[in-house]
Amino acid sequence: MREVDVVIVGGGMVGASLALALAGTGLAVTMIEGVAPGSDAQPSFDERTTALGNASRRIFEGLGVWAGIAPQAAAIRTIHVSDAGRFGFARLDANEQGIDAFGYVVTNRVIGAALWARLSEAKGITLRAPAHPEGLEISPEGVRLTVVDDRKTGNGSGTREEITARLVVAADGAHSSVRAAAGIGATVEDYEQVAIATNLATDRAHDGTAYERFTPTGPLALLPLFDGSHGLVWSKTPPEAIRMLALDDASFLAELQQCFGWRAGRFTRVGRRASYPLKLTRAATTVSTRAVLIGNAAQALHPVAGQGFNLGLRDAAMLAEVLAGAPDDPGSADLLTRFEQWRSGDRGGVIRFTDGLIKLFGDTRPGMGLARNFGLLLFDLTPPAKSALARVSAGFAGPAPRLARGLALR
Repeated sequence: MREVDVVIVGGGMVGASLALALAGTGLAVTMIEGVAPGSDAQPSFDERTTALGNASRRIFEGLGVWAGIAPQAAAIRTIHVSDAGRFGFARLDANEQGIDAFGYVVTNRVIGAALWARLSEAKGITLRAPAHPEGLEISPEGVRLTVVDDRKTGNGSGTREEITARLVVAADGAHSSVRAAAGIGATVEDYEQVAIATNLATDRAHDGTAYERFTPTGPLALLPLFDGSHGLVWSKTPPEAIRMLALDDASFLAELQQCFGWRAGRFTRVGRRASYPLKLTRAATTVSTRAVLIGNAAQALHPVAGQGFNLGLRDAAMLAEVLAGAPDDPGSADLLTRFEQWRSGDRGGVIRFTDGLIKLFGDTRPGMGLARNFGLLLFDLTPPAKSALARVSAGFAGPAPRLARGLALR
């Protein structure tokens, strides 16, 4: 039986960020991840893109990983929002807001590689991957579980290790097994949309503009990539997604061109297409006895406006800050209550913001389209509104994590 302070289940981008933030705090941490980090089967570190806000960039700088990410990060210098088939649009320019960029677009593979490269040399962090937990038991006294190594030995089975911890962190995604073991319920709202994600080449390099175009079947995001190409996230109804995924490349590009227009030039090449269903998952609470939820285990959002990972990363940064300040008992009820209170305003604000956007632009009642478009034009003419939206990626409410403000963890 091995004793640790904190066990993190899930080594994706949020879980790995938390583990790295806790390195050097004096806490003994074990992180369990089901897929080897360099594996092509790792769903957390694939070719999908993530838009990192400036607060997230500062967190990664504090963790010492931004230098490994920056060479393959594309700056978002302009944001263009439009409603397909209507006259309304809005533009945000980073220069007008007195900042270099609104954020940076990076593939998940690059982020994962940078995180795990640092983790491999971090002090106080034990990595178990590929591995999975079994027999998780949570009580007021502590946490017990078995870590099963998924690498096969000579007898065809992996090694098993019994460990106890004072806190278990669920960073294992929207279908979190830790959340279930902790007895925390979750609500799931199906948006009845499927995201098609791929990379695109055009006949001219991008100018640092991120496009968000709302269509009758869902939003379409076109994001700049470091090599001059674009990342695409296109939300469609499930039947339409099936049809679009079955098209040959030329037909897919033709339909995309017709839907998006020519603002980014002519689409010339499309990469491998992937898809995933879009749902809003909200845990009833983010803490329970000796357990805490972060990232998609706490809230899994629609990708509109690119807020999901940024919110989860702030979860990890704030939890690391709280744990580092109370090493005597990282699983105490008072500490976990403080974490939940500090994060509730930001969490609730981002959920309402993203969910509200989907429902506002999906509202087909008579007159709503006209009202939306006048609203977009009014927004485009209102500098204070633009300034407020530019600050969204820093968080909605509550104290900002020290790392997100460019400060040391302690």
